Amino acid sequence: MDEYPYSMNDNTFTIDNTFTIDTTLDDLNVIPNSPATPWKYNEEEIVKELLEYIRGTYTQHYSAGDDKIQTLDLIEACGDGEAFCRSNILKYASRYDKKGTARRDIMKILHYAVLLMNFNDKNAVRETYNQ
Repeated sequence: MDEYPYSMNDNTFTIDNTFTIDTTLDDLNVIPNSPATPWKYNEEEIVKELLEYIRGTYTQHYSAGDDKIQTLDLIEACGDGEAFCRSNILKYASRYDKKGTARRDIMKILHYAVLLMNFNDKNAVRETYNQ
């Protein structure tokens, strides 16, 4: 098995080469072939917005052009990926709604939380959740 049990290409997310999710923002269906989830708190739209925000970060100033190396890759290579993400979560949570916009701070917190999960999955035994 590869180092990661998942891969993401274009608009598809594949887990263990057996389960694929179409992540097209207009048609996000996280659980294929299942009845619609009765979203009470607008979670589906928020997750779509988060995915759009994260995609946009790949064209911003922290990526190093054609070689696709980002500053976070260098930080991870030093062994500080998890600590960097935790620290940024704390930074944006502590300045929430004081600089910029509250919504932008929340998006950054969530993005760093996703990145933290990525580094945690690399470095620890992955937890499973009862459904």
